[in-house]
Amino acid sequence: MHLSSLLLRFKEPETLKMAKLGRELRAKGIDITDLSLGEPDFDTPEHIKEAAKKAIDDNYSHYTPVAGYVDLRQAVCTKLLRDNGLHYTPEQIVVSTGAKQSIANAVLAIVDQGDEVIIPTPYWVTYSEIVKLAGGVPVMVKTAFENGFKITADQLKENISTKTKLFMFSSPCNPTGSVYTKKELDSLVSVFEQFPEVFIMSDEIYEYINYEGPHESIAQYESLKERVVLINGLSKGYAMTGWRIGYLAASLTVAKACEKIQGQFTSATNSIAQRAAIVALTSDLKPTNEMVSAFKERRKMVMNLMKEIPGMICNEPPAAFYVFPDIKFYFGKKTPAGEVIHNADELCMHLLNNAHVSSVTGAAFGEPNCIRLSFANSVENIEKGFKKIKDALADLN
Repeated sequence: MHLSSLLLRFKEPETLKMAKLGRELRAKGIDITDLSLGEPDFDTPEHIKEAAKKAIDDNYSHYTPVAGYVDLRQAVCTKLLRDNGLHYTPEQIVVSTGAKQSIANAVLAIVDQGDEVIIPTPYWVTYSEIVKLAGGVPVMVKTAFENGFKITADQLKENISTKTKLFMFSSPCNPTGSVYTKKELDSLVSVFEQFPEVFIMSDEIYEYINYEGPHESIAQYESLKERVVLINGLSKGYAMTGWRIGYLAASLTVAKACEKIQGQFTSATNSIAQRAAIVALTSDLKPTNEMVSAFKERRKMVMNLMKEIPGMICNEPPAAFYVFPDIKFYFGKKTPAGEVIHNADELCMHLLNNAHVSSVTGAAFGEPNCIRLSFANSVENIEKGFKKIKDALADLN
């Protein structure tokens, strides 16, 4: 049997791979502390769940428009105006089964075979693989720890070529939690204005998980408005990961192209989840703010716990719910069994198999000297997980 060569273009997401390995060990009765997945440990707020129940009773059980219910797309427009000062119409919104599909729609609509796509590293694992699926060429631009892992205007300009079609980034960033300030965006915009053929994809899924604020979107710049594809969704800010609701906002031309592509893959997303999303987007953000307050306390705790681990160097993340420490201090050290730790991949496997803590190698995000640890878990599990990490690393020599 010969399967499609398409499968050779991309890799399985390392985040999902580690989650799968953790589940396999857990099924064998091993107590795995999960610090790998980016999923709030909070339940969906009650008023959103009630809206879904009402939608079932009201018989919202039929096919919906591919781009989503019109009143949901209007709710997205209302949110973007209320929170971000951005003006969009429902025709410029496409609702998808999660932000990941929104990103795939945008890349497939914009990128042709051989087009270059600039991606600052570290980056979310799926960006590069979706570009490869589209036949594009990822151009990775390494950012500096000292600069909060953010691309500079000079770096951006140096890497734009005649083949550049798209720039992809996230703010707040997964995995680093870095946030681009208005001043930093200003400098990037000054470069983009010189290259009107380049599209910009801005992934803002962690917008609400921001401890320092305010959130600044690159979509606010009128000079770029027709070229920016804004990605967002409800998974992180509303604790709605399993509901699979993401959306994009773009120029009418790009939005219609994304709708056309989605029509051949999934059509519309779940009707019940869409009705619940309307309530989520238009209701009080009190549950979200309470969740963010809890994450902020956990961030403080995690930063203190890392200070107790020799050689673990980390910026305090201003947003999201990850820490991304540099752990190259441990490269070259040996496990009690005599195995040498050569890189972050091997360190993560050591932590999984010996400390029984799941993490994600920084190599998956384009930064091989780091690992990603999530604090979207209970205080008890975070404390337990970091103690096990500390003990397992102390065993290396």
